[in-house]
Amino acid sequence: MKINFLSSKILLAAILLMTFNQSCTNLDEELFDTVSDANFLKTDEELNAALLAAYTNLYGFAGHNGIWSINEVSTDEALIPQRGGDWYDGGQWLRMHRHEYTSSEDAFNNTWNFCYTGIGTCNRVIELLDEKAGDKPSTPTLIAELKVLRAMYYYWLLDNFGDVPIVEAFKTANPTPSKNTRQEVYTFVESQLTDNIGKISSNNDVATYGRMNSWTGKAILAKLYLNAERYTGTAQWQKCADVCNEIISSGKFSLASNFFANFATSNKTPEIVFAIPYDKVFGQGFNIDQMTMHYQSQKTYNLQAQPWNGYCSLQEFYNSFDNNDVRKKSFIAGPQYASDGTTRLEDSGFEAADPDGAPLTFTPEINEHFPNCLRQAGVRLGKYEFELGATPNLSNDFVVFRLADIMLMRAEALWHLDNGSTDALDLVNQVRARAGVPAFAALTPDDLLAERGREMFQEAYRRQDMIRFGKYNATRTFKPASEDPCYGFFPIPKNQLNSNPSLVQNPCYN
Repeated sequence: MKINFLSSKILLAAILLMTFNQSCTNLDEELFDTVSDANFLKTDEELNAALLAAYTNLYGFAGHNGIWSINEVSTDEALIPQRGGDWYDGGQWLRMHRHEYTSSEDAFNNTWNFCYTGIGTCNRVIELLDEKAGDKPSTPTLIAELKVLRAMYYYWLLDNFGDVPIVEAFKTANPTPSKNTRQEVYTFVESQLTDNIGKISSNNDVATYGRMNSWTGKAILAKLYLNAERYTGTAQWQKCADVCNEIISSGKFSLASNFFANFATSNKTPEIVFAIPYDKVFGQGFNIDQMTMHYQSQKTYNLQAQPWNGYCSLQEFYNSFDNNDVRKKSFIAGPQYASDGTTRLEDSGFEAADPDGAPLTFTPEINEHFPNCLRQAGVRLGKYEFELGATPNLSNDFVVFRLADIMLMRAEALWHLDNGSTDALDLVNQVRARAGVPAFAALTPDDLLAERGREMFQEAYRRQDMIRFGKYNATRTFKPASEDPCYGFFPIPKNQLNSNPSLVQNPCYN
């Protein structure tokens, strides 16, 4: 299902070298004979290859030390404990989980750069298409698609940083733009989506997989409305419910009968609205197996590289799943074996304090956050399938939007409009039925948040969900209370403040 992104690779490389590279060093002269300034972007294949350039940045989403990491480790569902000499990393991940983070954290700067690199590439390709292919019938559609993709990056910036600069130009862009207010960014994202969703494809097929179509645009818009009260001070529950309903009632999507089919190595399912099409060769960057598994787990999956023994989940979050809930298999827990299924793995570096001794056992209990968390402590993040013999780069597509999320979003919006909504209850219970757990008789805010946690674990939504339900700052295991609401937005990275004197730091930070 990655054919759209793996085609025209040679042509794309040529276009990138000639058009997008800021340097002119060591260019192959024969390249200009093949793709010249006068003749490229003349065919549909060339147009699609140029478009592809705007999507490749997305491969930075699900790796370590960026946007995915900060939206997981800052919540109650994941942490990276310091295991003796491992994973101190300057204290960044300890501070992230405890909400003691500062503007100097590498992960914040990486997230900022990830988003603005994507925006810059969208702006660059939009200008290129307008200049070089403005007379092509398909160009307005491609530009609309790029504006929807750009809106997704701005939605991520709005959610993570609040006030951020809006930059729509490339060649004439201000090198030191000032921040726009959250309201201005919200309005910009909303208008970019509503103005362009109707101009792009409404198909849900191989040709649109991994690209912005109208359904992905509506999913972004629904997320914007779901969190509107936090972003602007004005709730938009009815708008959220309505947009979600357009997706649900379209007939384009359905719940996968097997929950874990959405996260398999080959995971194109009718439930997925949008996914980033990772590939171990052509779309690298997704390496959760390396990030979470123990060093000896290499033998469980015959991995081609040794894992890092980092990310794990918290006991309280793990225990929030009923034992009969099929989604509890999103965690890797208990005794660990080699790939033959019978040979017990042993950790030669086990600590004397570990009650399990050498036999490798992932326990829900975590003895401490730092400095000496046991090497085997913490259940591991196993929602995505680890392919036997996998390289450090997985081929699972990372799911950004899927139908179950849309259903829970609509249920939440309907519940806010009417706490006794039977439609809201029915939507939540449809999701629970697939998980094999009993239906709720009624809904409470705690039910809604907990169900989103169980369904959306490891999908980078827990932080915004906890903020929306007023639980993000609360005291929990390994995290003291932080009642200042401005911590709902991360700080503007110090590197960005140093390079752009027009930026002003968010409240609470220095």
